[in-house]
Amino acid sequence: MSDGNADGRELAARLRERDLSVAPAVLNLLENGSSRAREQSAELLRELSPAALGAEAPGHIVGITGPPGVGKSSLLSRLVSHWRSAGRSVAVLAVDPTSRRSGGALLGDRARIEVGPADRSVFIRSTAAGGRLGGLAPATRAAAAALSVAFDVVVIETVGVGQSETEVADVADTVAVVVQPGSGDVLQFLKAGIMEVPDVLVVTKSDLGRIATRAVSDLKAALGSLGANTEVLAVSSVAPGQGIDELSQALDRHCGTLDPASRRAAARRAHALADFAAEYGERGLRALGGRREAERWLNGLDPALDVASLTDALEERAGAG
Repeated sequence: MSDGNADGRELAARLRERDLSVAPAVLNLLENGSSRAREQSAELLRELSPAALGAEAPGHIVGITGPPGVGKSSLLSRLVSHWRSAGRSVAVLAVDPTSRRSGGALLGDRARIEVGPADRSVFIRSTAAGGRLGGLAPATRAAAAALSVAFDVVVIETVGVGQSETEVADVADTVAVVVQPGSGDVLQFLKAGIMEVPDVLVVTKSDLGRIATRAVSDLKAALGSLGANTEVLAVSSVAPGQGIDELSQALDRHCGTLDPASRRAAARRAHALADFAAEYGERGLRALGGRREAERWLNGLDPALDVASLTDALEERAGAG
């Protein structure tokens, strides 16, 4: 059976064997809205659930977000190169807020993520945003979970607008927020009330010198006043790249502090609620007593349940309500 016709069970088996070549077929299935594809997507995720795997997927899901033009693509090029030099496979899901399909205006920016064309251990895909500005589509959430079974690192890159910061935090194990000095990004970030979102804060263009140093100091002071211990790093994507190794280590350090079972369980609950909301809208959420009540109820369910089972449970509860 070819990749184009592979069903969810077969794709899951190949991911479990760490067959990286199957990634495009997995994304195609998850982004297909037909009823059969939705059934097969649910089967795929069920076969990749902690219950089926016997543990959480081993890959590290990293969220990278920040304002447009901050240099995320250049930074990712350096990070991907660093990870590959260490022998780690990498998948990048670059969320495009301009189109419901791949290939919107930002796809040209994604092309600047430099990888060797013959490197089969790197997969990059531009994916559609969710319905709200800066949100994540359910397919992106599912793709991150599925690919983390086979890839060592899965990156979700979003433009830092609207819902992106909080939604990527629902999915990723580790979130890096990227800002650049001297542009107002730092001040806007401090005003935005999202200081709890990043696990690592990255100030780009450290080659600017004093202005970058000041931005790092401002962010450290703000975080210190909140009692947060978020790491703040200055990096430069200019060759040969300053601070990239330190950033990679900071991401790994955070991953080492995680309780992966509880973090991933929370991600699956958020994914299930996102799927439910995408299908039934505000009317469906009202039948559950509102989003907060739905979240509270989900928290009482078995943390090992896969996304499809959680979504089925939400549908059953909404019907009963």
